[in-house]
Amino acid sequence: MNSVYEKLLACYESIKDQVSEKPLVGLVLGSGLGGFADEIEVTGVIDYNSIQGFPISTVAGHKGQYVFGKVCGVPIVAMQGRVHYYEGYPMSDVVLPIRLMKLMGAEILLLTNAAGGVNTGFKAGDLMLIKDQITALVPSPLIGPNIDELGVRFPDMSQIYDLDLSEAVLRAASEQNIHLQEGNYMQFTGPAYESPAEIVMARGMGADAVGMSTACEAVAAVHMGMRVCGISCISNLAAGMSGKPLDHKEVQEIADKVSAEFKGLVAASIEKFAQL
Repeated sequence: MNSVYEKLLACYESIKDQVSEKPLVGLVLGSGLGGFADEIEVTGVIDYNSIQGFPISTVAGHKGQYVFGKVCGVPIVAMQGRVHYYEGYPMSDVVLPIRLMKLMGAEILLLTNAAGGVNTGFKAGDLMLIKDQITALVPSPLIGPNIDELGVRFPDMSQIYDLDLSEAVLRAASEQNIHLQEGNYMQFTGPAYESPAEIVMARGMGADAVGMSTACEAVAAVHMGMRVCGISCISNLAAGMSGKPLDHKEVQEIADKVSAEFKGLVAASIEKFAQL
């Protein structure tokens, strides 16, 4: 058996009896959204440390647990803390938590993150619906022997972000009077922030926002047949755009500042997903 798949199955076997209700939506809580777990009608929690072989998040502000429950009556499982490639894990471990949510039963994946704004029309504190993505600078999570049990060798990526889910997010934003930007997300490896020249390159390649997560997770999810949607919090303008250096504290502060609006949008979107 494929060693990556064997590890995934072992993780699932260790927790499957703790999943009392099949979730419809898998939710990844990015920077500034960790507190969304407080909005969930919690039915259970699984600490990452209790899952043998599971990768552990080492980033400040990322707790490290699956939270099960309901949002607006919709059964979900939320990742309170994600794993990043720059933490030193192989890409197969970075996307293992996403694959595990699919095995739990989640059919929809809602990805959130804090990102740097590349589009000159964006400002810190904006929310952006991810329309498409660029993963050319990070290793694909599908490299290596294909796991046929999960998906095909050459999966189609012409529509990574589901149009119906995206439309549901736009409707939710409109109903809550939230100005929602739309754009393309580009993943860098990190952990250093991008250089001004790299931001010019990203803009030239069609990126509107950049970050260090999300895109690889979306690829793994689409490979497994999940429907994917994504929202970025533009926590800062990218390098060379504001004339001041970047730091993680500022990113966290802006993400925290707009967290109430972000939480409201996520909850309303999940409610609409269940109606599709």
